[in-house]
Amino acid sequence: MISFAVPLPEKTLIAHIRRMALLGGARGGNRALLTGIGDDCAVVRLRPAHDILVTTDFSLEGVHFRRSWHPPESVGHRCLARGLSDIAAMGGLPTAVFLSLALPAELPQRWVERFARGFVTLARNYDAPLAGGDTAESPHGILADIIVMGMVPRGEAVRRAGARPGDRIYVSGELGGSAAALARMTEKGKGKLNPRDYPGHFFPQPRIELGRALREKGLVSAMIDISDGLSTDLAHICEASGVGAEIEAEAVPRASVGKAAHPVDLPVALHGGEDYELLFTAPSGKRIPSRIAGVPITRIGNVVRRRKILLMNRGGMRCELEPQGWEHFKK
Repeated sequence: MISFAVPLPEKTLIAHIRRMALLGGARGGNRALLTGIGDDCAVVRLRPAHDILVTTDFSLEGVHFRRSWHPPESVGHRCLARGLSDIAAMGGLPTAVFLSLALPAELPQRWVERFARGFVTLARNYDAPLAGGDTAESPHGILADIIVMGMVPRGEAVRRAGARPGDRIYVSGELGGSAAALARMTEKGKGKLNPRDYPGHFFPQPRIELGRALREKGLVSAMIDISDGLSTDLAHICEASGVGAEIEAEAVPRASVGKAAHPVDLPVALHGGEDYELLFTAPSGKRIPSRIAGVPITRIGNVVRRRKILLMNRGGMRCELEPQGWEHFKK
């Protein structure tokens, strides 16, 4: 593969990314995309009796990633994982993805190629073809803007506003791994970590199949992905549903990270963001397996009528769990 010192001219860059997207078949088994990169608009054919899901997300250099910390493949992967995780949280399937890139003139072309490889590989893994986007020159740092389209059978999208008192609260996977990696990079100063020791941060896996299975089996009453942290995202469900929650501190599944694989501290699991696991509620009469679509499922608490979120320890002591996850513009 030819590599250049700076990003290619716009027309050539778009053609280059298009070739990468088409390598191995951009559409795969996805027949919804009729026309992708190359026209003024993509043409997407929706299935009858389905609703369309649309989500957007920014990835900003210095906010969501740093070139000195994150390999380009990880930046591309994480950029798309954010949007795919939103589709998973609604119980949907991705249909097409769009990527707009603003790149500084001094950025090596090799970095762009590796970024695109990480992005396109994840898109292909979830049968979500890259259908279009835009490019521009950035005066300050890299900006990647994505749009992800998905679909769900009509009226079946899982929302945040369905939790009811008496429902049980569950979470997939383990929490805090991404935030622990970020804290470690900040502490070390140089910021270099081996991605294999922190896969949840560098290459998070959106829970598309899990979200779909939960919807199809009718197991969930409300759902959200954990992007801002358990405490904050649980507060979103409670606010939308007009309820409260009681969480068992010992039940929260904590990620083990690093070469020695030590579990993260409880506050990191409660408040750390970018785990991209699914947090959901289910009626008490529903039997929730301990593993769905290959992903561990843990019950962590209950939905209650009183509009507060309480954290309980094994001794029965309770304290209010304030949302302390990520929030833009927070002072």
